[in-house]
Amino acid sequence: MTDPKPLRSAATYGKRDRDGFIHRSWMKAQGFPDHVFDGKPIIGICQTFSEFNPCHSHLRDIAEGVKRGVWEAGGVPLEFPAMSLGETQIRPTAMLFRNLMSMDVEESIRGYAMDGVVLLGGCDKNSPAMLMGAASVGLPAMLVSSGPMLNGKFRGTDIGSGTDVWRFSEEVRAGTMSNADFMAAEAGMSRSPGTCMTMGTASTLACIFEAMGLSLPFNGTIPGVDARRKAMAHRTGNRIVELVRSGATMADVLTREAFENGVKMCAAIGGSTNAVLHLLALAGRAGVKFDLADWQHLGASVPLLVDLMPSGRFLMEDFHYAGGVPAVVAELGEALHLDHVGVSGLSLRDIAGTARNDDPEVIRPLDKPLMAEGGLVILKGNLAPRGAVIKPGAASPELLQHRGRAVVFHSIEDFHARVDDPDLDIDASCVMVLQGCGPRGYPGMPEVGNMPLPRKLLEAGVRDMVRVSDARMSGTAFGTVVLHCAPEAHIGGPLALVRDGDMIALDTANASLTLEISDEEMEARAAAWVPTPPAYDRGWYKLYIDHVTQADQGADLDFLRGSSGSVVTRESH
Repeated sequence: MTDPKPLRSAATYGKRDRDGFIHRSWMKAQGFPDHVFDGKPIIGICQTFSEFNPCHSHLRDIAEGVKRGVWEAGGVPLEFPAMSLGETQIRPTAMLFRNLMSMDVEESIRGYAMDGVVLLGGCDKNSPAMLMGAASVGLPAMLVSSGPMLNGKFRGTDIGSGTDVWRFSEEVRAGTMSNADFMAAEAGMSRSPGTCMTMGTASTLACIFEAMGLSLPFNGTIPGVDARRKAMAHRTGNRIVELVRSGATMADVLTREAFENGVKMCAAIGGSTNAVLHLLALAGRAGVKFDLADWQHLGASVPLLVDLMPSGRFLMEDFHYAGGVPAVVAELGEALHLDHVGVSGLSLRDIAGTARNDDPEVIRPLDKPLMAEGGLVILKGNLAPRGAVIKPGAASPELLQHRGRAVVFHSIEDFHARVDDPDLDIDASCVMVLQGCGPRGYPGMPEVGNMPLPRKLLEAGVRDMVRVSDARMSGTAFGTVVLHCAPEAHIGGPLALVRDGDMIALDTANASLTLEISDEEMEARAAAWVPTPPAYDRGWYKLYIDHVTQADQGADLDFLRGSSGSVVTRESH
């Protein structure tokens, strides 16, 4: 071995004393021979397989690919489990547990004697949670996403997970789609393992993290069941051993330039609003200066190039076959930091140099974008003094500048109880306001911001309205939806002070969100506001509520920002 510095694992498996005996002897119960512990790099494989998480149901097979690559490169692969967050299954919302999962990953990486780690995930909160945990340790790390599922199929047409669920559901409520057809579409929506094949949060983050250099090229788009994903996992196993031997760290990749590339990629692909929260949280762990304002000035002028649901027509399979993230990098060119080098050892310039755009309908040329400005818009104003987020690419253009009367729902239960009441005083010009669904208020900031419209308006042909909340929405969702209002209503933010009949003005062009009442009236309402009594007095819910930051800071726990490093000085015996 000619490693440039001692391996971290040598302090555990290389000792010729009682502690070394214990560590090696119990590992040999798995059938490992002596020479496995002769100084080979130990590579952890963070496994999030779970039958409660169908997006990850093939990750055992993907892990085998990583293992083959690690063994081939002279390392020793060891799988370990992490909490698995099945976005479509876990309640009350996967976002409540992202930070808990990050702690699980962080302490597993730190506590076990590994030299580098490969992170296997994909479904919305898993990838950011794993990267957040890994960044707080700092060992070499690479991401292998689960990949998108195959295109959905329904009566001869492609349908997209999430996006068409929301659309079909509203058509059923409007009486224009039968329940039988709705059930038939359900059977063809999810046809394979993998994440949503629309540009939901999972695909958004996989593509962003690829552009940031945290994975090998095409990690963001290869379908989950495509053999090329397992081959990429094999190459990842090769590469993580090389990174360990070179003395690399996550800090080498997670630079300010990487985050800037991530914001611009998000705009170009029509990415999810949830990416804002996750990149802010990841930057906080990595110690990179990066805040909400960066999303506005970096992404606002970037054109939307990928014609993919919910902002466009196509799906992730089509995006991959057209050329994937490398083709988008080539189109964006010097708008990105092309000299940034990721875990592959290649710069974005190298990757762009070999990229092809094989379908300019799916990946638009720079001079023929789907939208001239595809970036998310960060709104400010007296209704969201610390910011709110809107995705213009998924909104109705005529509603991006709008003034309307507020119809207020005080909780998600209040919303469900009243939204279809025929006597609800609401019309298409109104602004629907949902309170109490922020990080602390729900808790966990659920994906309920794209509120279903009132049945009576759907039956009249209305398909979009301005909606404002402190909640999130699925990256697969669409509509003129203002999200992440900060500070949230639960802690007395201005959203809590909105009353039925107030006028709200949305001006996306000028990035403003205004409650049209006087400062004096705002102050009087704030003085009269009474907080909701605590609903939880133990366990993770209480720890989360007591320590979660607001949306403009990524909704991480306040004591998790930064890094504790990889050093553990005390032995277990």
